[in-house]
Amino acid sequence: MRTHVTAGLAATVALVLGSAATAVAAPTGEARGTFVGHLHTVSTIASTVPANGDVNPYGTVVVPDDSGDLRRGDVLVSNFNNSQNLQGTGTTLVQVSPRGDVRQFAQIDPANLPGPCPGGVGLTTALSILPGGWVVVGSLPTTDGTSATAQAGCLLVLDNHGTVRETLSGHGINGPWDMTSVSEGRHTDLFVTNVLNGTVAAGGATVNEGTVLRLTLQQEREDQPPRLESTTEVGSGFGERTDPAALVVGPTGVGLARNGTLYVADTVGNRIAAIPDALKRHDSAGTGRTVSCGDNLNSPLGLAVTPGGHILTVNGGDGNLVETTPRGDQVEVRQLDASGDPAGAGALFGLAIRPDNHAVYFVDDATNTLNLLS
Repeated sequence: MRTHVTAGLAATVALVLGSAATAVAAPTGEARGTFVGHLHTVSTIASTVPANGDVNPYGTVVVPDDSGDLRRGDVLVSNFNNSQNLQGTGTTLVQVSPRGDVRQFAQIDPANLPGPCPGGVGLTTALSILPGGWVVVGSLPTTDGTSATAQAGCLLVLDNHGTVRETLSGHGINGPWDMTSVSEGRHTDLFVTNVLNGTVAAGGATVNEGTVLRLTLQQEREDQPPRLESTTEVGSGFGERTDPAALVVGPTGVGLARNGTLYVADTVGNRIAAIPDALKRHDSAGTGRTVSCGDNLNSPLGLAVTPGGHILTVNGGDGNLVETTPRGDQVEVRQLDASGDPAGAGALFGLAIRPDNHAVYFVDDATNTLNLLS
């Protein structure tokens, strides 16, 4: 049995976060049909703005184990914008305890990287923590906050003290937007969505070139970053486009189910897609099978899979979280942000299920905070 160490917009699939693969039962509410049915209270945990003023929290992941400066149960958050609110220029990761204590885990210097990262650093929703406390975060950088200057970026690999030790670029990585991961021993598979394949050149028109990659990593030594062994394109043809407000819109949240199905938030298509046999397949499933489309979905971005196998997504078009079954039934809706007009539009990105499986952490870009639905 594999230990699922998830990240970015995915949460634990059916296993407790940690070093041991321990099966857990679905919470009582989900056993009756829903996961968020008993969750009605939204509370603010803390601001995610570090000392340098970075804003727009994107990636959200719960720390599985104590390791270096990482503390089990804390939440790691990546920032996409700098203090001038320019998209694709954020360089910081902050660590927030469940009590609201905040400290900066890392501030990444684009001019001092151990390897190539085309365009520099702009930290995205792609965020995972691997065994040994290795943190992987995506970069989709710009020079001025506009899509016209967006470049391919990379995946940055940090040690458990927040130092960048490796970059992963090329191999189909082109605007890494979100991520989830699964590890067994020293072997890890990263699932990464990419949103810059032909997007900038299209000048705002939709192109169907978004991809989902499976990157297979191997940890040779505990004190060395994992090595990239292979890359497989498991999804392709997803709609993507540049956007003056969101920078880029394309396939975003990913989450892995117990049976190996990878769920993808197809933002442009306004649907949840399923890619079967994601851990084993050697070819692309295209845009996958449509699980659910429209209705309460409104440009889904963040995605997490609950212990009972339901799919949680947060909308880019409004401030709602939607719970969907694997059969496609949308069984619950919760409003997480009511600010703005339309309410909550553009506020929600990363989410992660709390390790006790009775609450959901999420970031709010409108308030630059980490919040809890409980």
